[in-house]
Amino acid sequence: MASNQQDAAQAAHVDEALGFTIPSQHARGRVVRLGPLLDEILSAHDYPAPIARILSEALVMTALLGSLLKEPEGQLTVQAQTEAGIIDLLVCDYRNGELRGYVRFDQERLSEVPTHRDLFALFGKGYLAITFDLPAADERYQGIVPLEGGSLAAAAESYFGQSEQVPSLVRLAVDDTGHVAGGILIQHLPEGEEGRERIHTRLDHPEWEHVRALAETIKASELSDAELPLETLLWRLFHEEEEIRALSAIPLTKGCRCNFEYVRSVISRFGEEEQRDMVDSDGFISVDCEFCSRVFPISLSDLAASSE
Repeated sequence: MASNQQDAAQAAHVDEALGFTIPSQHARGRVVRLGPLLDEILSAHDYPAPIARILSEALVMTALLGSLLKEPEGQLTVQAQTEAGIIDLLVCDYRNGELRGYVRFDQERLSEVPTHRDLFALFGKGYLAITFDLPAADERYQGIVPLEGGSLAAAAESYFGQSEQVPSLVRLAVDDTGHVAGGILIQHLPEGEEGRERIHTRLDHPEWEHVRALAETIKASELSDAELPLETLLWRLFHEEEEIRALSAIPLTKGCRCNFEYVRSVISRFGEEEQRDMVDSDGFISVDCEFCSRVFPISLSDLAASSE
């Protein structure tokens, strides 16, 4: 069944990330569109429409940023956390084409908000943290910026402008049904795609202004149109350029990494007394995974057996 769903998703031009470069303009980017994968992640919780929409945008943004990673075991985590917002935690991560995400929010306060499209109305005062973990290189770096602007896309642009000083354009869209979401990220890298030396990119470069002007013509309906191939979308935007190099598409799947063996291995690291204190009235250590809404009951006998 999973294979059939993936084949159908690819045929409909969804659940994939496509990288591209425009060599003459020193620009690179990603386009992403999610479909059945989006439904699979959202189905773990009964999210009301405004919360589902903001999580959908965050998942697209995570796929855009995560698909830039060249290290297969590298992980990209996007986290928005607030002090007193209706949404107090939003977290998504990406690793090797696998996506997952979760939102924690106050249902009662959500119903009192007159508009759900205002970022501040949902989050209040908070911050956006984007973390790159690169195990092979033994590197981890994180950028944190205030959660400001009218959308998550604006907050992401602020991250690149403040934390990396890379001119970037981000657009995110969710269709009216809530079942398809898409996005585009394009960046100006006059110092080349490799290495961190690009941090000091000039923000007023004329090549970037040209590319940005073209990218800004994209419509939300194009990003979320499951019948529109991503390659065709890029051609519509940049067909006047000398060359657009499309990279191999990256298929995207749901990737919650929780399972009984992993949970048991984590609990086994605690001392016996701590383990006994964790046992509930049913005789189990119950561990919740918020990403997939599953509970893993671990008994002391399971832990004892695993240590033999």
